[in-house]
Amino acid sequence: MKLRLGTRNSPLAMVQSRQVARLLEEANSDGSLSVELVPMLSSGDKARDRPLREVGGKGLFVKELDEGLLAGRIDLAVHSLKDVPTLLPAGIA
Repeated sequence: MKLRLGTRNSPLAMVQSRQVARLLEEANSDGSLSVELVPMLSSGDKARDRPLREVGGKGLFVKELDEGLLAGRIDLAVHSLKDVPTLLPAGIA
């Protein structure tokens, strides 16, 4: 079974996501699980020329991850909690 793990393509996000992927694969001791990282460029990464509050707030760092989950392009996502909005979109837990 292959899981597609969405992540921002920032260096910190990639390190965190690789760690989660490794832990998931190790937890599945029979080796039948593999985790593929799916790096994404977030709207927050693109909007570096002005304050986030002007372009939609910190939720811009997870928007593409949420869209990927809802569209079925990824199975799960890893992200720093500090950038996750308090209110999540419908269908996201």
